[in-house]
Amino acid sequence: MNANHAWLVAAIAFEVMATTALKETQGFTRLAPSLLTIAGYALAFYFLSLPLRTLPVGIVYAIWCGGGIVLITAIGFFVYRQALDLPALAGIVLIMAGVLVINLFSATIRHG
Repeated sequence: MNANHAWLVAAIAFEVMATTALKETQGFTRLAPSLLTIAGYALAFYFLSLPLRTLPVGIVYAIWCGGGIVLITAIGFFVYRQALDLPALAGIVLIMAGVLVINLFSATIRHG
């Protein structure tokens, strides 16, 4: 794993943490989850900015969004018991496939 990959993993992890906390803010009326949300998004954007030094914004953003969507959906399913129908599952599989294709086959991601 190179530095760009590590920064993207960190950005995804902080975004997932912030989005999960966002659900608990109750419209930013609860202090602790609100602070966690703000700090998480700030760190997510910081780490997201680092691979942008050497990689195209579209590729970085696609990986960040795709990874976040898949993980947040999994948290929604397992933690919050939010149901997923077949089209939702198919969409998640396609997002995962897209992120994998970029990471495994695109020469663009190997720069830096």
